This record gives sequence, C-alpha cells and structure tokens, in this order.
Amino acid sequence: MKPGRFAYACPRTLDEALALAANGEAKCLAGGQSLMPMLNLRLARVEALIDLNRVPELARLERRDGILQVGATVRHRALEESPIARELQPLVPRAAREIGHLAIRNRGTIGGSLAHADPAAEWPLVAALLDAEVTLASAGGARKLPARDFFLGPLTTAASPSEIVTAITFPAAAAGTRFAFHKLCRRPGDFAIVAVAAAIRLDANGRCVAASLAVGGAHDVPLRARAAEGILTGSGGEIDAIRSAADAAARDCEPGSDVHGSAAFRRRMVTVLAARAIREASAPAA
Repeated sequence: MKPGRFAYACPRTLDEALALAANGEAKCLAGGQSLMPMLNLRLARVEALIDLNRVPELARLERRDGILQVGATVRHRALEESPIARELQPLVPRAAREIGHLAIRNRGTIGGSLAHADPAAEWPLVAALLDAEVTLASAGGARKLPARDFFLGPLTTAASPSEIVTAITFPAAAAGTRFAFHKLCRRPGDFAIVAVAAAIRLDANGRCVAASLAVGGAHDVPLRARAAEGILTGSGGEIDAIRSAADAAARDCEPGSDVHGSAAFRRRMVTVLAARAIREASAPAA
C-alpha cells in the first residue's frame, strides 16, 4: 500500500513550522515510525505533512536550570546514549533501550511518540512516572502541560490541531532515588502488553520516603498508581508492603482485551511486574 496524496513542507525554523500548522489541517512528521505505516496502510489520511527534521531548535538535548530538556525530534538512540540524561534522570536512557529495535531507535523521536500517545509506548509511561512537562507551541504562543494532563486517551492528547509538541522536560532525579522498568511483550522490540516503571527514594535507613509507580498497556492512558505509592511510602521493602502495592496498582487499572491478552491476564501481569519493579527499585545501592 501507498499513502494517499498530500502536500509536503520542510520548514527550516520553528516559526515557519508553526505558521504552516496554524490552519490545523496539517500533520507533523518527526521520526515517522508510527505515522508512515499508518499512512501507507491508509489507516490515516492527511491533507499535508510538515517535516520537522530540519528545525534545529527541536533537536536539542541539554541541561537547563538543573532539568533535562529534550527537543521533540531527539532520537530514542540519542537518549539511550546521552551522558546528560544518564546523570540527570537515569530512567530515561534505561527506558530508551526498551524501544523497538536499533533501526527504530535510530529514527524514532520522543516527541513523535508522545504526540502519538499509544498507551503501550515507553515514553508516555516514563513521562507520567517522572512528572515530566510537555511543551506545546502554536503561532499564538507556547504553553506547558504536565504529562498527566497531556494524555487524554488512546492516540488522543490535549494538543490542539494547530499546536506542535516542541519539547519535554524531566526534573532531575533526587539523590537516593532508584529506578526500575519491566515490560512484557510477545517478542523483543514489540509494544508492551503491560509495562511498569518505578522510582523509589530511600533514606539512610533504607526506608521509602517517596515512591512513584506507573503502568502502561493496561489502561487507556499511562496510569500513575497513586494508591500503591501511598502504601510504599514509609515502608522498608517488606514483602507484605510490596504485595499490597502491586495489588493496588492492578486494581486501579482498567485493561482491555485483545488478541495479545485478556483483561484478566493484563491485570495479573500488572501485579507481577509491579512487584518486580518495586523490589528492584527498593533494593539498596550496591
């Protein structure tokens, strides 16, 4: 299959890209790893494509005021290998390794993944877990949204048709925070059937002073398991606390059924992967 006819533009500046997007009829092309297959199979049609790959402002990966700022067209592979990302937010390169195969990571972009908003994708899950902010820009100005408010449903975001995702910012990890990322998929490189990410900060006595737990693939948006986080805070890695938190995370999910697994199977896998992630993130540093 081949895509239907569309107009194509390749702006060289962000202002030019925003002007092209102002009428709300165009679709932005970043890495194209999700968009192009959908166009080729005619699962999606567009009037026009705006290719963002020549806009230098969108390809920046930098430390800014102690936070990690990532432009929308930064490749998965760049994040996987970035020493800045590894220093400021270690889960970012860890999660990048889980995305597809090397060819996909070399081409796919973080902004494209966020804008596509697949609830089984890695970046929406990580953004929700780490309280990241998504920057949206239009010809009328820019705004920032917490990731928890950006994702509205499967393949649906709070961005208007005339807005472009330009960057995502991750706060620096607090000292003493440990991370875990666990993913169940049919084959290496596939989208997750269920994925769970955890961030747990321990005090000098090994007790949890702050916990974040997020689930992907088992809800219509990446889900922060708030009840589980409350159970873990103040705990010291006890088996009962881990089990209770994992069960609470599964109860919060509303998974669907498809050819890859039933709702009951997904809910059970949330329990299993959440327990693994919590144990790993709760382990004292070697």
